[in-house]
Formats: sequence, C-alpha cells, structure tokens
Amino acid sequence: MFTTPAAVAASAAATTEPTAPFLRACRRLPTPHTPIWLMRQAGRYMAEYRAIRAEHSMLEVIQTPELAAAVTLQPIDAFDLDAAIIFADILPPLMGMGLQLEFVKGEGPVIHNPITRPYDIDMLATPPAAETMPATLQAIKLAVAELEPRGIPLIGFAGAPFTLASYAIEGGSSRNYTQVKSLMYHEPAAWKRLMTKLVTVQGDYLRQQAAAGAAALQIFDSWAGLALSQADYVRYVQPYNVALLEMLRVTGVPVINFSTGTAAYLPQVAACGGDVIGVDWRMPLDWAWAQIGYDRAIQGNLDPVALLGPWRELRARVDEVLRQAGGRPGHIFNLGHGIFPNTPVDNVRRLVDYVHEQTAVGGQHE
Repeated sequence: MFTTPAAVAASAAATTEPTAPFLRACRRLPTPHTPIWLMRQAGRYMAEYRAIRAEHSMLEVIQTPELAAAVTLQPIDAFDLDAAIIFADILPPLMGMGLQLEFVKGEGPVIHNPITRPYDIDMLATPPAAETMPATLQAIKLAVAELEPRGIPLIGFAGAPFTLASYAIEGGSSRNYTQVKSLMYHEPAAWKRLMTKLVTVQGDYLRQQAAAGAAALQIFDSWAGLALSQADYVRYVQPYNVALLEMLRVTGVPVINFSTGTAAYLPQVAACGGDVIGVDWRMPLDWAWAQIGYDRAIQGNLDPVALLGPWRELRARVDEVLRQAGGRPGHIFNLGHGIFPNTPVDNVRRLVDYVHEQTAVGGQHE
C-alpha cells in the first residue's frame, strides 16, 4: 500500500512522545506543571500590540507575515506562556471564497456581499490555502523559527463551518441569527453545499498550517452554541464538524475542538472529534470533563472577566478551576473565551505565574 510523505510524518509525530508541557497535556501525558495559554493572548490589552495597530489595519497585520509573526511573539516575550497562537482571524479565508471582508472600527468585521440566496453559495470558490492565505502560512514559518529554540509550540487555528457560515450570511455579528437559520431551514440542500465548501476550505487551510510548522490546531465554533438547539446542532452542524476533524487526522498534530454556549449538548460536541475539548466558563470544569470523558484532554475555563477583578477574587477562581481539574493529566488552563482589551497586564502575568506555581511538580502533578 502506497504511503504518502504526509502520512509518514503524521505517524512519526503521533508516536514520538512530546516534551513541551502543552503538547504533553494534549496527549494526556504527565506534565511538570499545568500548561497555560490564553485565547487572544496577542491583542489590544498589550501596549506593544496597540503600537503596531496604530500604524496598520487589522488586515494589514494579518497579511504581512513579519508583522503577524511579531505580534504572535509579543505575549511569549512578556509572559511565561506554554504555547503561542498565530496572530490571524477566522474570517480571511472567506475572502478567498469570494466574500468582501472589512474590519470596521467600532463595529467589527463586516461582509459587504453576504450570502442571501442559494445562487450566492454556488458562486463561492474553494481555492487552496496556498493561494489565498500565503501570508498566514509564511507567518507561521517565521514564528516557529523563533519559537522552536525556546521549546514553545505554536497553535494554528481556523473557524468552524457554522461560525463562518453565520458571518457569511448575517454579514457580521448577530444576536438572533435569523438570516443563517432561515436559510438553513428553508434551503437544506443549499445549506449542505455551503457547509461542504467550508469544510473543504478550512480542512485544507488547517492542514497547510500544520505543514508550515503549527504543532497543534484549534477549531473555533464560537456561535453554534449561542444560536442552535441540540437537535439543530446534531442535524445541521455535527456532520460537518465530524468531516472537518476527520480531515485533520493526517496531520498527526493534536486538535482542540473549542465551542461556546454548548453545555446543553457537550457530549454531541465532543462526539465530533478532537484530542482536546475546549469549554467556556458557563459550566464547571469537572462536570464538563465527566460529560466529555476522561479519555480526552480538556481546555479551560476561567471566565475572562475574572481578569478584570482584584487579585484575591481572580486567585480564588483560578484555585477553583485547578481544584476541579483535580491534577488529572490532560488539563490545559485557559480562559473560557478571549481576553478582553481592558485586561490589566499585571493580572495576566500573575495568572500565568500562579498556575505554574500551584501545579509544579511536588504539587498537583507529583
């Protein structure tokens, strides 16, 4: 049977025991401390990031490999984090499919030609990531070159099909998701075509990120839990998340399946796949892990607003997350969603150091 070079590399990666604490936790191996990284750890709460953004738009930073790599490294230089995540956004792949994206100050991302009918779906292209996302792939290579000597893995990421479909149909953020759910209900065949195209594009994009050097991948399904019932999730979303995660097996790198607002159907989310299940702060971590199963790693789940509070309150909440994790191998400490722009930098530093101190060998992981 013919074996591709990618399959050989994936097999080697899967059988070689990693040394980085973050990667070991992804595989539920013992770690010297609980690894920690933070979603949106490179962002507006840092003065270094604001200085770059004062001169460049969001898309300019993402589409300039040197800038994206520099921003990726900013929190790594500032804090003792266990992983970096490439600076990018989930939406630029939609541009390669034919949608016009703009990040509007004070409003966020806007799609100027949203999907309004089945014909618009049929007109969407599915080009390879090498053609549409070369800047991010190059940024990964630049960042990995800086991170590898320091023993810090890089996480690549992409949006889940439903979350991207929501942006593409709603034209931006939404409260009620009326447009996306209307198309989903009225045009199920068109919905299938849209989700299949998104799986194709995102699967290739994530695999190319791994090929560029990303040591792990995260899929962000930020909207499904806010928009859908369990029945709708199982019918309209789960099959495509399963397909996407299955496409990533060949990479050999661990995959984090992250969603928000999905406590009501967390087992169905976990059933989609992923080596690590990322959970938000709306559920106790110990309860979530029991729902997911202890044969999977878990990531989370401090409320990001806790970082805005006094240290005594933040520390108590960190202690509770660690208590619920119980020292079991496979816990990656993170927020339940992205860090807020008004987060004090000192609180981030104290959080990272405290997690390491409290879980060092001789403590929870002895």
